[in-house]
Amino acid sequence: MVAMKVSCSECHSESGNWSPREWRCSCGGPLEFSSEPPFDAALIDAHQPGLWRYRDLLPFAVDAASMVSMGEGWTPLVEGVFDGRPVLWKLEFLNPTGSYKDRGIGPLTAALREHDVRCVVEDSSGNAGASVAAYSARAGLRAKIFVPAHASPVKQSQIALYGAQVVPVPGPRIEATRAAEAALLDGTAYASHVWQPPVLAGLQTVAWEIWEQMGGQAPDWLVCPVGQGTLLLGAYRGFRALLDAGLSERIPRLVAVQSTNCDPLQKAWIQRLDTVPLVSSEPTVAEGIRIAHPVRGWQLLQAIRRSNGVVLAVEENQIVAAQTTLARQGLYVEPTSAVAVAALPLLHPSIHPEETVAVLLTGSGLKGSPVD
Repeated sequence: MVAMKVSCSECHSESGNWSPREWRCSCGGPLEFSSEPPFDAALIDAHQPGLWRYRDLLPFAVDAASMVSMGEGWTPLVEGVFDGRPVLWKLEFLNPTGSYKDRGIGPLTAALREHDVRCVVEDSSGNAGASVAAYSARAGLRAKIFVPAHASPVKQSQIALYGAQVVPVPGPRIEATRAAEAALLDGTAYASHVWQPPVLAGLQTVAWEIWEQMGGQAPDWLVCPVGQGTLLLGAYRGFRALLDAGLSERIPRLVAVQSTNCDPLQKAWIQRLDTVPLVSSEPTVAEGIRIAHPVRGWQLLQAIRRSNGVVLAVEENQIVAAQTTLARQGLYVEPTSAVAVAALPLLHPSIHPEETVAVLLTGSGLKGSPVD
């Protein structure tokens, strides 16, 4: 793997070349690749599977022998109608393990193989753990996944069936993170969907796909459920790269949506803060975004403001109703995905009739029991 410099997104100190075992700055901030190649449409290789069509546009080089692919990426973008208005659904729940997490974990796993990693740990409420478990199985890595004890039994079973060791951790979501960090030993890497830079690099490909699928255009609005917010942040960076390359006229207005039972980003937005406060949270049917203190919260706020976007929060009954309504259109998503759908009626007064709205449907409804 070609050595890639990383720096801290908070204190901006250089941290040398990226290593999977050095996943956080000494100041506690998340690391970023120090530079990314400019977007060049001539480098898109349509002969590569899924998101690997953008292999030469990623900020790190991966040898073909290290690539781990099950067809992640290149998910459909389909036309639909919701609340009487046209919408474009990006079907991220059709990724191999049933969620968008494969878009980041596939590239991360390839990078881990380049560094001869043999054992990984991850903490997750379900989808990221399933993705790490599946790609680890594909790559021949041992995986230990720490999950909140209250996480969906279906998701826990999925992780275990891939052959990973599942470790339920009592208490709030943060306890699973603490347990995973405590388990990092010599030779063990943290395959974190939140902290590791290759994940964000992979997630920005969702923007490039939408741009291609729309005939070289970006939507006016992009709506996404947000917990840690890595998918929305990755999409922002992908669209920014297109704008910088002169291939798009705009960055979509970003719409981050949370449950009112756990809405730290919205609280920061309403109070016009530059950082996201730690909040107390209540149980929510959208368990995948029950994150009381997102690691990259300030970066999310900055991206949303720069795009002239907005942060919204929806009630539990709105989430359940949106999941049912979308299912009646043939799209079965988990409640976490339905959060973004539930926000559309709140957003519609701000949308001009000629503007396009794309919604990222992040996880499959098959990952849990329907909510009542």
